[in-house]
Amino acid sequence: MTDASPHDAAAPRRRGRPSRTQTEAAPATRDRILDAAREEFSERGYEKTSVRGIAKAAGVDSALVHHYFGTKEQVFEAAVEVAVTPALAASNAVGDGPLDGVGERLTRFLFGVWENPTTRAPLLAIVRSAFNNEAAAAVFRRLLVAQLMRRIAQQLDVPDAELRAELAAAQLVGVAMLRYVIKLEPLASVDVERIIERVAPVVQAHLTAP
Repeated sequence: MTDASPHDAAAPRRRGRPSRTQTEAAPATRDRILDAAREEFSERGYEKTSVRGIAKAAGVDSALVHHYFGTKEQVFEAAVEVAVTPALAASNAVGDGPLDGVGERLTRFLFGVWENPTTRAPLLAIVRSAFNNEAAAAVFRRLLVAQLMRRIAQQLDVPDAELRAELAAAQLVGVAMLRYVIKLEPLASVDVERIIERVAPVVQAHLTAP
């Protein structure tokens, strides 16, 4: 009987690191992790979501989640960023026409983002998580409020532009919260055009009224 050669068996993988096979699966694996993260954050909120839970939902080792994204906060930011990119284009709604129609343009654009299933999940994750966790709230402020509403404020030639933009944001986020998160009836089921018709004048007043 001869001793087995040390080359007959594969060297054990160092604990806490993804295997070469796992890392070679990128970017498909990375996208799968992000999809799982959006689902977990959307359903559970930031506080109740864990890296281990995300990894399990994605069918990967938790070390792989850390390998691609780092901390849970960094996973959260990467997961919800898909909603921010199109939302940032809402700032163009201010400059694409006269100020007397900006309320409807902005309201229509943002509810269009909410109505799109692709961007709704990460938005749900942001809103649900930001209300009970400071780390998630910081991401919300950084990605949405600072980038989106500040851009809009810069295009408004009115006094207190930043405050006005934030009040408009509060109006839109509040309605979205009741419709898509709390699902308060009949608001949750009514046609989105009726919501835009009612909300747009209020947003307009926040942005441009004396």
